[in-house]
Amino acid sequence: MLKISWVDAAIIIGFLLSVIAVGSAAARRSSQSASDFFLSGRSMPWWLLGVSMVACTFSCDTPNLVTDIVRTQGVAGNWAWWAFLLTGMMTVFVYAKLWRRSALDTDLGFYEIRYSGRPAAVLRGFRALYLGVFFNIMIMATVSLAAIKIGQVMFGLSPVMTLVYASAGVGIYATLGGLTGSIWADFYQYAIAMIGAIFAAVYAVNSADVGGITSLKELFAHADVQAKMSMFPSGAGGLSALMTVLILPIAVQWWNVWYPGAEPGGGGYIAQRMLSAKDEKNAVGATLLFNFLHYAMRPWPWIIVALVSLAQFPITPPAEREAARAWLSENAALVEQYDGAKDRMPVEARAQVRQYKADAAGVGSLARAFPRVDDQFLRNDIAYPGMIATMPKGWLGLIVASLIAAYMSTIATHLNWGSSYVVQDFYARFVKRDVTPKQAVAVGRGTMLALLVLSGLVALWMRNAKDSFDILLQIGAGTGLLYILRWFWWRINAWSEISAMVISFAVACFFQWGAGPMGLETAMREAGLFDVMDYSAWKLVIGILITTVGWLAVTYLTPPERQEVLERFCSKIRAGGPGWRKVEAASGLPKVTEGWDVPTGLLCMMIGCLAVWAALFGIGNLLYGALRLGSVLCVVSVVSTVWLMRLAGRIRLS
Repeated sequence: MLKISWVDAAIIIGFLLSVIAVGSAAARRSSQSASDFFLSGRSMPWWLLGVSMVACTFSCDTPNLVTDIVRTQGVAGNWAWWAFLLTGMMTVFVYAKLWRRSALDTDLGFYEIRYSGRPAAVLRGFRALYLGVFFNIMIMATVSLAAIKIGQVMFGLSPVMTLVYASAGVGIYATLGGLTGSIWADFYQYAIAMIGAIFAAVYAVNSADVGGITSLKELFAHADVQAKMSMFPSGAGGLSALMTVLILPIAVQWWNVWYPGAEPGGGGYIAQRMLSAKDEKNAVGATLLFNFLHYAMRPWPWIIVALVSLAQFPITPPAEREAARAWLSENAALVEQYDGAKDRMPVEARAQVRQYKADAAGVGSLARAFPRVDDQFLRNDIAYPGMIATMPKGWLGLIVASLIAAYMSTIATHLNWGSSYVVQDFYARFVKRDVTPKQAVAVGRGTMLALLVLSGLVALWMRNAKDSFDILLQIGAGTGLLYILRWFWWRINAWSEISAMVISFAVACFFQWGAGPMGLETAMREAGLFDVMDYSAWKLVIGILITTVGWLAVTYLTPPERQEVLERFCSKIRAGGPGWRKVEAASGLPKVTEGWDVPTGLLCMMIGCLAVWAALFGIGNLLYGALRLGSVLCVVSVVSTVWLMRLAGRIRLS
């Protein structure tokens, strides 16, 4: 357990006070109206919003998640989220202008400009609670879980005390400053978080405690590290690894899976920031900056620390895992006693069972290094806080401040975003239509506090960030295509969205609680399906197929939206394209189809992906010592960016 020096304490306290000061400074303006509190008066510039977007997705759980991925799947495993760059760039060049053009208060307001009647109202209200409460709590709980693990590994804090300490500061400034306070705090916190991440990587590599490794060259020569370095799936994993890690994410997952912060077509807190931009140009610029920072600039400090952790805390070798599983099987009665009442067991017996269970799970070295960590939190993701737990005085304060910054920026965003749904899309729409601006702000602040408490309770139940990431992906499987097409295809109606949401959630529940008892996984393994993809990938594919077929069937089995509603949407948004041709012809509206700039937007999307991925892998190869390839990729990134800027000027902005 670490002890904080007065220098470290001063750094941490100074950081917390400065963040609270930002929230307090924004409080007066944010209290004037719901628009000010939730949308900053629609006055935010692109550079501030772009940094805020990326700060929202940079939380203390993110380094833990990346560390878990690298340790279990290698660097290539990050394609599970790198692939979402495709939908990110689609949002930049196709959807950002449409969102800002809508002039909505929240993205859920889309339902009542695109659809009509009771189905639209029900959809808006239900999604407000479904996303603003359920999903929001799940995401914040994941972030809080990471904070709990950091508190246990580094400071020996109980989960409850960690949550109390972590939530106090963010609860103050988020409820006081609204979105304006959150955005300005995000800018400051992102700088601190990135500095801390870079310092952590530098210190980890140069630490004498890491098996004598004192340079990147020595690190990459380490046997345990070499096996995990590849940025693309190697042939060693066979077809299953290639399909799961690379082909499925790039070919299917990015456009057909809904995930908060990476929604096809944009949504959630990304849409909230696009809606708060000064104009369409600033909305586009903000989203473009976000994608560069999110995918190209952030990952490598975390990846380096994760690779160092493989040398410091090696994965338990397969032979030792099998031996541990055999011991657990032979001593089943002792294991049962441990699972039921380990506190009543002798200390030596308890430690023995704990170690064998950890060895069987591949985290034996982590169990030995951190004997105070509770079993439910003993996963590969604690290797990140474990690596930075040995930081010297001054450094430790900076790193802790950076982790707090990452935690606060994400939690504050989700508190504001979630409460905006509850207040504007549920309370003001269905409970009190004549709510005053001050009442809306008051309800918003109360909602924030409730969400903060509930997410903390769920965090105490969770086990690791990777599991929750997979669950959220599964819940959103098959809905992505719908969220892309609803802007451009008149035939989609409210029942399409309702059915997609219900079906995807039902399929996710089946895989979570029903598939196991039914023996589905065993049957698929015996059928040889896992030679093609692993079980998690199959679940995603099955979910996508069932949900997509389901909502398409419902779309054609239910009546289309009324003509006047379609005409109103078409006139307001001016999305254009073949999908609106029928509506334009019937209404006499000017044809946006002619000179339609979506094809140009899609070309920009691909060039943007080339620019960002080239930067990502260019930086990686430079760090790996492949100077020639790294330099070439960086040049490709620069050339692609210049080309992108010239081409993007052709996209129509109002």
